[in-house]
Amino acid sequence: MARWEADPSSPATGQETCCSQTWACDTGVLGQPLGSGGFEVGPGAGTQLRDPLVLCAAHSPPPPPPVNGNHGNSKWAAAGAMEPDRAASDQIEPGATETKIHFKVTRFIMEAGVKLGLRSIPVATACTIYHSFFTATVAPGPYDPYLVAMAALYLAGKVEEQHLRTRDIINVSHRYLHSQSDPLELDSHFWELRDSIVQCELLMLRVLGFRVSFRHPHKYLLHYLLSLRQWMNRHSWERTPVSAAAWALLRDSYHGGLCVRYPPQHVAVAVLYLALHCYGVEVPAHAQAQRPWWQVFSEDLSQAQIHQIVLDLIQIYTLDAEIS
Repeated sequence: MARWEADPSSPATGQETCCSQTWACDTGVLGQPLGSGGFEVGPGAGTQLRDPLVLCAAHSPPPPPPVNGNHGNSKWAAAGAMEPDRAASDQIEPGATETKIHFKVTRFIMEAGVKLGLRSIPVATACTIYHSFFTATVAPGPYDPYLVAMAALYLAGKVEEQHLRTRDIINVSHRYLHSQSDPLELDSHFWELRDSIVQCELLMLRVLGFRVSFRHPHKYLLHYLLSLRQWMNRHSWERTPVSAAAWALLRDSYHGGLCVRYPPQHVAVAVLYLALHCYGVEVPAHAQAQRPWWQVFSEDLSQAQIHQIVLDLIQIYTLDAEIS
């Protein structure tokens, strides 16, 4: 039997990083919380909890937890404080579809990332982790999507070497979701919410098999734009904001989970294709070429695939209009 021990300098003394905790677990599943501030790990760790954050199997994703809101004595219940205010414009209505929920939460990730000073790649990683988690598990019902989003931001900061403090993530999230309320105090509720983020991070790592490093379309799009600029007339390129439109389309594509459904180079070509068509820009000598310009960038990409990605991207903007 192994045991997870918290460093004495963690929540009680105000340390904000989970690096102050020491992980001494060999194998097994998370078990019953101990009164001494740790977790026992192993088959004989006591009665199994109903908490979704501690139902991680040793070699498989966790089964869905109860959806009736009863999570036992888990600190997961602290995530309820992160639900949006009733009067908030981006409130998740009871009849909202899963797509709308993911759209709103992804928008929260992007806006929170900007307020936290994250670069574009860490924000994209956080969105990809969020979409990958719900793709690999179940519908948002059993899990608080905003808590998953906060944990995704925290984990993305580690993956992309732009570390964030849990205190900053909690404060920004609380301000976003409860804009009319006072800032959170450093009381027991704050530390329970902080622990929920850390536990949710562990759950996400187990569900994703610790594969949280992704190839993003950004580097492909940059290469494609530089190449296309050299093909085209300089004055025509400078008169039309194709580059800015392509980057904006790529950023918006993360609202709909295109990052987990299509290869990154295909997404990069599709947003460039749509940006060119939006401004009516023709690629020189395209009609006389032996193969279309997009296959110069990605040989395995067909026009039908581009149209499908563009259609999914247009549906994101349709969804945005419906929500607004």
